[in-house]
Amino acid sequence: MCRLETEGTKYGCGHYIITKKLRKLDCENQWCTLSRRHRTPCHNCQCERYYGPDASETITAVRPEFCPECYPFFGQRRR
Repeated sequence: MCRLETEGTKYGCGHYIITKKLRKLDCENQWCTLSRRHRTPCHNCQCERYYGPDASETITAVRPEFCPECYPFFGQRRR
């Protein structure tokens, strides 16, 4: 599966949120829809559709608060 090199923000809850996708690393697999080698058209496609884990995550900012996904659940609590 293809992977990304990214930049993003690290939050106090531990989550990393991508702010910029720098580069895609192509897996060169014909069974991956994100690869340039994937067949088009691919009838009844059951191929891989998602990126794998990021190849690199560069933290460009650190925020002490909870991320937007965690805040509604944990934002009122003290850490």
